[in-house]
Amino acid sequence: MGGLIWLASYPKSGNTWTRALLHNLIRQGDSTHSINEMTGLTSTDNAPVWYEEVLGKEIVKATQAEIAEARPKVHKLIHDSSDGFVFLKTHNALVAHLDVPLITSKWTAGAIYIVRNPLDVAISYAHHMNVSIDESIEVMGEKGRWTDTHEKGAYQILGSWTENVESWTRKPNPSLFVMRYEDMLTKGKETFGRLCAWLNLDVDEARLLKAIELSSFDKLQSQEQEAGFKEKPQAAERFFREGKAGQWKNTLNVAQIRRIVRDHKAQMAKYGYLDEAERFLIKPDRAVGA
Repeated sequence: MGGLIWLASYPKSGNTWTRALLHNLIRQGDSTHSINEMTGLTSTDNAPVWYEEVLGKEIVKATQAEIAEARPKVHKLIHDSSDGFVFLKTHNALVAHLDVPLITSKWTAGAIYIVRNPLDVAISYAHHMNVSIDESIEVMGEKGRWTDTHEKGAYQILGSWTENVESWTRKPNPSLFVMRYEDMLTKGKETFGRLCAWLNLDVDEARLLKAIELSSFDKLQSQEQEAGFKEKPQAAERFFREGKAGQWKNTLNVAQIRRIVRDHKAQMAKYGYLDEAERFLIKPDRAVGA
């Protein structure tokens, strides 16, 4: 018995890094698994190949209503494509659109949600979209935010950063595993070890540490530099940019920090991001551009 295990997050929060880790962990190779072959174990929920099979036409020729109607059929198709569990990446919020849930519970076995400090997300997302940080902050605060359908994927309903995080994590659920990006960086063995336990993967310490090493940002960056990454947006200079935490302290100005805190205060507090931001605002170590 299997099912869909969603790898969910707001953009630029560590979703692709988690996919790489799972590939290296399950594959058990001696070298880093290719970032351009991750669809062998994980797919994306808005990939055209699935929708076009259900729709019978190019995804860019379909209306939102047609795509919404096709969505649960697509999830069933992906579910039926494997005898076991299927990891499925999504940036969709856990909501419905046009009266159709973006995540079909019938075919779902569980979900992994990755949360990252929105102060750092704002910087990474700006580079990803090739826009200013102020524009990125505006996008992150936009309620009901959605993306258009294009040749690389069906439309997505991201919501704001707060809406996305809250939609997935508002209620504790044994079928949901939540992890912070910052803990993935600083407590990798513990964090990924708990993920393996949640997935019922019998993984010894040596195998786990090897997978973490093979999935390091340095190795992912090297792969992208050598062979490119097919999931990189055309506007972005690179997909794997820094992979660090706390850059906001030396990059964002006071007004930008205040705007993010204003927009996302409750969820920042829930995940331990608010206290540091408020301490910084009271007595900034470095107020860039202030």
